[in-house]
Amino acid sequence: MLSNKVKLTAKDIYDKEFKIVMRGFKQEEVDSFLDVVIKDYETFHQAIEELQQENLRLKKQLEDANKKQKPQAPTQPATGSTNFDILKRLSNLERHVFGNKLYEN
Repeated sequence: MLSNKVKLTAKDIYDKEFKIVMRGFKQEEVDSFLDVVIKDYETFHQAIEELQQENLRLKKQLEDANKKQKPQAPTQPATGSTNFDILKRLSNLERHVFGNKLYEN
């Protein structure tokens, strides 16, 4: 996954040699700094590996949970109460639209 995009490994950093010139950097300082970079790099690489493993584990857990769930038929309320509710709403709607004229006759 990520390893295709990463250009350097900790070993690449460790093994890198620079040309020495007369007015260059202090080699000890560069080596000390690169040691810190290598340790951080290894820490990040390990954290990425752990997160990728956890991601795979969680995806599998989710997949297993979805497989265990049975498709449930939608629950329907009792027919009597549904019809009653519909009639009640219809009556209220008629009363609202037509007012008391409907019930006066």
